[in-house]
Amino acid sequence: MTSAPSIATAVVMLSCIVTAAVALNVTTLPFDEGFYHLFGNDNLVRSPDGRSARLILNRYSGSGFISNDLYDHGFFSASIKLPSDYTAGVVVAFYTSNGDIFEKTHDELDFEFLGNTRGREWRIQTNVYGNGSTSRGREERYLLPFDPTVEAHRYSILWTSNFIIFYIDDTPIREVVRSDAMGGDYPSKPMSVYATIWDGSTWATGNGKYKVNYKYAPFVSDFSDLVLRGCRVDPIQQPDSARRCAEANEALLTADFAVTTPKKRAAMRRFRERYMTYSFCYDTNRYPVTFPDCDVIPSEQSRFFEWGETKYPRERRRSRRQIRKPPRAGDQKREADV
Repeated sequence: MTSAPSIATAVVMLSCIVTAAVALNVTTLPFDEGFYHLFGNDNLVRSPDGRSARLILNRYSGSGFISNDLYDHGFFSASIKLPSDYTAGVVVAFYTSNGDIFEKTHDELDFEFLGNTRGREWRIQTNVYGNGSTSRGREERYLLPFDPTVEAHRYSILWTSNFIIFYIDDTPIREVVRSDAMGGDYPSKPMSVYATIWDGSTWATGNGKYKVNYKYAPFVSDFSDLVLRGCRVDPIQQPDSARRCAEANEALLTADFAVTTPKKRAAMRRFRERYMTYSFCYDTNRYPVTFPDCDVIPSEQSRFFEWGETKYPRERRRSRRQIRKPPRAGDQKREADV
């Protein structure tokens, strides 16, 4: 009874991936042309063709890679397949940051994938930090309309001088428009691009209630279809870089993935209505004064508690048969979140 829906779902997901690649119109690059090994010794494994990489977390270490260059704005993307089975405490991240250069005033844009206990979904969190504004975190969390452990899906960050858009496949899920009210909280300094997997037992699942269980290790995440489109800069010579990058940034603003059509905006609204589970804009317990750049929608606000969590979670439960199915040899097993 379950085989037909499973096949149909897989076909739909695969077609979505193909559609996304066409719609976004991006060019991928080999791993070594854009990135290098950051940490984790043998826990980073390049594919034989050199176009993808596997990140592994085991009881000894996580792993990660970083872009060869810093970028003055850009479009950064990767197709990511997440670990399955029990993944509580596991964090996979795809993000931009300059924290290694500006320790106290760093900028950062994140996709953080938060693991979960067996039978529950992965959560995805997006973060926007500018000029060290981690105490004023602009975080949002979501569930997904698909199982991110079955097939790879594309996750993209568009960062321009005027706005930021987070994409899942070809669907924009979040837009942050620069405003005077944001001041220095808008990311503005050159950033590198990172991908990591690590042990977030202290906070990632149930606020630290559920830890990484290394009985289920290794936890494996695959990164492919890597995209780095932006102006590479020298952090020491930023004024010269800014002048040189002006033309590249103008081209970025006119690219297909930077144009928010009515169809894209409607898709973003539907995604947020169905799958957003937390918004900093509605977290009045943490932020009694709403951020001036928040676009508070009364009908949307009514769906959230005063601590920012949704009143109506839409969790996609797995069947008991799927949960208890024994792993096949070579399978990578992990899980998802509330």
